[in-house]
Amino acid sequence: MLSKDQNEFITQTGPGTPMGELFRRYWVPALLAEELPENDCPPVRVKLLSERLVAIRDTQGKTGLIDEFCPHRGASLWFGRVEECGVRCPYHGWKFGVDGQCTDVPSEPEESGFRAKIKLKNYPLVLRGGVYWTYMGPQQDQPPLPEWEFAMVPEGHAFISKRLQECNYLQAMEGGIDSSHVSFLHSGDLNRDPLFKGAAGNEHQLDYKVFFEVVDHANGLYIGARRNAAHDKYYWRITPWVMPSFTMVAPRGDHPVHGHFWIPNDDENCTAWSYDYKPERKLYPAEIAAMKDGKGVHAKTIPGTYRPVANKDNDYLMDRDAQRAGLTYSGIEGIAIQDGSLQESMGPVVDRTKENLTTCDNGIIMARLKLIRAAKALRDKGTLPPGRLPEAQHVRSAAILLDPKTNFAQDAETHFKARTLEPHSSV
Repeated sequence: MLSKDQNEFITQTGPGTPMGELFRRYWVPALLAEELPENDCPPVRVKLLSERLVAIRDTQGKTGLIDEFCPHRGASLWFGRVEECGVRCPYHGWKFGVDGQCTDVPSEPEESGFRAKIKLKNYPLVLRGGVYWTYMGPQQDQPPLPEWEFAMVPEGHAFISKRLQECNYLQAMEGGIDSSHVSFLHSGDLNRDPLFKGAAGNEHQLDYKVFFEVVDHANGLYIGARRNAAHDKYYWRITPWVMPSFTMVAPRGDHPVHGHFWIPNDDENCTAWSYDYKPERKLYPAEIAAMKDGKGVHAKTIPGTYRPVANKDNDYLMDRDAQRAGLTYSGIEGIAIQDGSLQESMGPVVDRTKENLTTCDNGIIMARLKLIRAAKALRDKGTLPPGRLPEAQHVRSAAILLDPKTNFAQDAETHFKARTLEPHSSV
């Protein structure tokens, strides 16, 4: 468990907090490409790391994130008029470009130079792999653009979605690196969900006596979950966690690889980014249709928003009859919502002083320690955190059968290396 001070340290990500400064040293996903579909489209509200921003795509196709609020009287620029190469506050007509620079103050004479003195806080916004990424830290610490494999594969090979999760990023992320819950919470879905069913490894997930081996590496962890398999073999599922909040789940059979980012909106809400991809082929139309329908790690969302249709206000559409009948273990439909419902049930920020951890939680314990140590090293010594450079992002998960005498980290190392390294869909 963590102390109260440690729990606050690791869960608070607003401006000036140690963990907030750590997140600000990475490129993080901010919007889907569909949210800024064309030049001069409406501004989009974005809340990241407790900062309220608006995303803009101007007449020339340039994009940026700027402070949501006009520096004159504080009106939201989401209400702004999109005009030639900028957005104009409808209250008094102040106009701003994608870089936050004020370009017009109608009430002031041009010769006064007043507008040149006004500039909003602003962050870059770069499209890669169907996602707009932003970097919110000091310019001198900006790393190269991200090279996660799902963002580098050719067009049509990947599907990315996002959903609001109404809890702190950490308890959501901890669920993502916890493989032991699959044998319970998701057990009714593995052979029903079209993105999982038919895989030989599904039968091994019913082994509740999971043995965990966690291997530390420079940029995060390899979290191995071992279950018994036939013919005196072990079935290993290895999840890479890369700092600060990237996880990847091993594929099942020929189904796509999938995984998540959990990016803080504020200290009580985060965005769960979910991706599926196949490096060697395009996704099949049926796979994409299933993802859009909320299957696999994705969720149906309320049209016009990214809040799930099944949410805490409707008890996640819990079906007790389906639970009793064994149609779903939890009575809740969909793997993403099954996870989200329990993670949100803990409250906005779980009290980790009350928890009782076991050996299957070693990955969670080690991830917390790495985050805390990296945030302290950045705060106290200016040491930049790991996981920021492209080579750290060239990872894959693995699901393999091994002889009991074989160490998974040594035998499976070749499975961990991504090989699709050239960007195919960036601007």
